[in-house]
Amino acid sequence: MRHDTGWLKSSHSAAANNDCVEVRPTDASVDVRDSKNPTGPRLTISGKGWTAFVAELKR
Repeated sequence: MRHDTGWLKSSHSAAANNDCVEVRPTDASVDVRDSKNPTGPRLTISGKGWTAFVAELKR
């Protein structure tokens, strides 16, 4: 069974800012979607790929 945390939005996203993405980490991957279009397309990234992506952002 996949552990699913539900959809999360960054704490840096203000209520007045509609340009946000949401992420949903699971045991197998991380899903990413546009918060303005929650039923629209989603990007699924492996856990390893997500870790590399976040590390690159921090550099």
